[in-house]
Amino acid sequence: MRWMAEPIPLVLLLVAVLGSHAGRAAPTPEGKSESTTAPEKATAVVILGSGGPPPDPSRSGPSVAVVSRGRAYLVDFGPGVIRRGVEASRMGWPELGPLKLSTAFVTHLHSDHTAGYADLILTPISLRRTKPVEVYGPHGLAKMTEHILAAYEMDLDERKLGKTANQLSGFRVNAHEIQPGLVYEDSVVRVQAFQVDHGRWKHAYGYRFDAADRSIVISGDTRPTDAVVEACSGCDVLVHEVYCEADRKRAPRRVRTYLETNHTSTRELAGLARRAKPKLVVLYHLLLAACTGDDLLREMKQYGYVGKVVVGDDLTAH
Repeated sequence: MRWMAEPIPLVLLLVAVLGSHAGRAAPTPEGKSESTTAPEKATAVVILGSGGPPPDPSRSGPSVAVVSRGRAYLVDFGPGVIRRGVEASRMGWPELGPLKLSTAFVTHLHSDHTAGYADLILTPISLRRTKPVEVYGPHGLAKMTEHILAAYEMDLDERKLGKTANQLSGFRVNAHEIQPGLVYEDSVVRVQAFQVDHGRWKHAYGYRFDAADRSIVISGDTRPTDAVVEACSGCDVLVHEVYCEADRKRAPRRVRTYLETNHTSTRELAGLARRAKPKLVVLYHLLLAACTGDDLLREMKQYGYVGKVVVGDDLTAH
């Protein structure tokens, strides 16, 4: 979300409200994560970060992991991504340990989705990663990667001393700038990117992952768009950003305009999900002011969605 690019009064309003109201709410029974332990051989979604730009210790920056057959695939790397990965690995997801996070996708280059990029690159190097990092995303990713590596040139040069050729492989970052369509395929998953509508942001994508046992769609930041409906089309899991309709109604006009042109409300998501027909909706990248996770679930029902929906709090698995 483009918080820091907005005028100061908007930021102050939302940060102040978040500070007093947006602690992680305990989910209701129907909104509670089904498991925090990896099902045997099942493809799963693990929420590493469910928050946005305003700092909230209970919600790291946006990051979702698709875990399947012993491999992990990141979508976005907001602040705190590596530490959340360590926490998840200790909760039964060894695929999310720092040395295993070598394939990542980014939806767009807003800072809240990419501020953990240096962490993703550098921290596993200090732990002797031996595989290059492969990152897929929109135009501008290559330049961002180049600048991060240049900024830490002295650090990297020092860490390279005495390393073997195999260890030096872990210093490489391969940035792949993509277009909508098939962007990645291996023996475990097939990944397609699709264009979404995130206000003035020219290159913003969602992703669909197809594994042998499950299909997962991750919206990225977007206002309601038919592209999500088409990408899901009865998918197993739809992971979608959301804001609270009640918060929008209480907000100043400038905030309302920003939300309406960049993001998706519970009312809008309820309608979209009825058309997309996922087996499960996971709410993430939560924009919460006075609302809580319980309010999001209540509003989804209020606006007519009767399917299964859960709040994707940090470190929940679905």
